[in-house]
Amino acid sequence: MGRAFEFRKARKLKRWSAMARTFTRIGKEIVMAVKAGGANPDTNAHLRAVMQNAKAANMPKENVERAIKKATEKDTANYKEVLFEGYAPYGIAVLVEAATDNNNRSVANIRTIFNKYGGTFGTSGSVAFMFDRTCNFRIKTDDVSSDLEDLELELIDFEVEEVFKDDDGIIVYAPFEQFGAIQKYFEEHHIEILSSGFERIPTLTKKLSDTEQTEVESLLEKLEEDDDVQNVYHSLEMN
Repeated sequence: MGRAFEFRKARKLKRWSAMARTFTRIGKEIVMAVKAGGANPDTNAHLRAVMQNAKAANMPKENVERAIKKATEKDTANYKEVLFEGYAPYGIAVLVEAATDNNNRSVANIRTIFNKYGGTFGTSGSVAFMFDRTCNFRIKTDDVSSDLEDLELELIDFEVEEVFKDDDGIIVYAPFEQFGAIQKYFEEHHIEILSSGFERIPTLTKKLSDTEQTEVESLLEKLEEDDDVQNVYHSLEMN
């Protein structure tokens, strides 16, 4: 298996611990998708994808509808995605994706966490280049008649990097820019997309001792607990 498979396996062990946090994260994604492309999922591919993720997470329909309605309210006018960069102890690169309506608050909170837990809050571009931005799809196994190698060949024009199967279905990884084209391909070929999304995979990882890893994890976990944080990526190779 390749880099994306190992990355996904490690992240599955570090899922959001509380269902409420998952719903909050998806709710913010819905708000931003609606603001960017409108409230009709038939004409807004991003919203359609986020609603698929909501369904996969068993998010109640009323929560989805509430998030769509919230996107039209004035207090979400300045809601936007931001990326923070820095280093954890022992030179571990860290990327933090956040969704916020108050950038000054988010900057202050994230900087405080880095400083408190022995990290360094970086400038824009300081570590982002160490991560490949990818898109991924989880599709229904029964909808694919060919084996994985054949499917990978069918998707070769979309620069697909990895195709593998796990307990959740068939997983497809490709460059970030290919998201829309691959989504359209699956929909046109009546292949059900169970969930999809974007991830940042480190080009190089670093292994630490158990004691050092625990120290780094304290910082990562604190970042994940921040209300504005959507995702935390890092270059730590988990023991």
